[in-house]
Amino acid sequence: MEIIFNVFNYSLTAILIGVCGSWIFLIKSMMDSFRLTPYLDKFENTCKSNPKVSIILPARNEEGFIAKCLDSLIQQEYKNYEIIVIDDSSDDATGKIISEYAKKHPNIIPVSARPKPEGWMGKNWACMEGYRKANGELLLFTDADTNHSKNVISLAVAHLISFNLDALSAIPKMITFDFWTKITIPMISTFLHTRFSALNVNNPSKKTGYFFGSFFILKKDTYEKVGMHEGVKQEIIEDGALGKKVKELGYKMKMVRGDHLIDAVWARDKNTLWNALKRLMIPLYLQSGKIAIGIFFAVLFLLFVPFAIFAILAALPVDITSAKILCMTAAVASILIYIGAIIEVKMGLGLGLIYALFAPLGSFVVVLGFLSGLLQAKSTSSVTWRGRSYSMKDHTQNSINV
Repeated sequence: MEIIFNVFNYSLTAILIGVCGSWIFLIKSMMDSFRLTPYLDKFENTCKSNPKVSIILPARNEEGFIAKCLDSLIQQEYKNYEIIVIDDSSDDATGKIISEYAKKHPNIIPVSARPKPEGWMGKNWACMEGYRKANGELLLFTDADTNHSKNVISLAVAHLISFNLDALSAIPKMITFDFWTKITIPMISTFLHTRFSALNVNNPSKKTGYFFGSFFILKKDTYEKVGMHEGVKQEIIEDGALGKKVKELGYKMKMVRGDHLIDAVWARDKNTLWNALKRLMIPLYLQSGKIAIGIFFAVLFLLFVPFAIFAILAALPVDITSAKILCMTAAVASILIYIGAIIEVKMGLGLGLIYALFAPLGSFVVVLGFLSGLLQAKSTSSVTWRGRSYSMKDHTQNSINV
């Protein structure tokens, strides 16, 4: 029996050594990302023109956020722009708020989206409806729960033109409201500094392309040549899919830090947090169920298993050498996870350190959310988002590559 325990313990130890190595890589990637990602407002400005910008702002049931977003947009110091606000079949006061703002501000163009056709995600359809009204040479896509500094459009246009870019996306500061989101988002955000980091997006030799839906600006002709939102109409994570197409088709794109200039809400409460976690896993499953399941177990071991093993072994009296080694390895892995959470909380999210201390609980929520997403994709192939249910059957998702 002791031999079986030893084999089991040493096997887990070997896995946890791999977890430790992965976290060392993740922490280095995080530090490189924070240190080397360029800023939206730090560059040599050689721009001598002010092309018209069409801001495309889709909104569905956004009565709690839309006014603040519009206030930040109408106060922009950039002069040559229009704001196209699309009411995407809202059943709250969103449409009324948009109409009231449009009466007071002539550069706001209200649009009531036509009924969504079959096969479209709601936001993707709303963006296309807004595009049809756009008169600008540049298109700026943003979300209704985003707040912008008054100079952000001027900076974005100047940055785009100074570097002769086709597209530019800015990383916002993620705003959180509830406890569960505050302890969960640090555990998710750590992975953005590897696969979808700005360093990869900005590297021409890398295939990684990505947009943050809260703020990306691109040339109108580039948008049209990559197929617009019609080309990603079935994508759950449409901003990621569109950015991926821009990069794959050879257009020059750049991602910059704008977290001191742009605020965006990632999840508004525990319900939207839960749906957001599921929404991350479903595209992976629809590409490859086996690989998605493998990724789930990788995340399980990366985020949660070290805490569980250490807690169990530390609470039990064990005299077996292999168990002591396993306990020490789990402790090291747990410390590394905590370090990653602390770095993200302080350098990326601007939250209090107290939320990093809840890393085990935050990790557990992420794992449960991913598991729920897998089970939902396997059983119903559907996803619920902003009050709509979408069938994903036979719809390959390309926003996240496995």
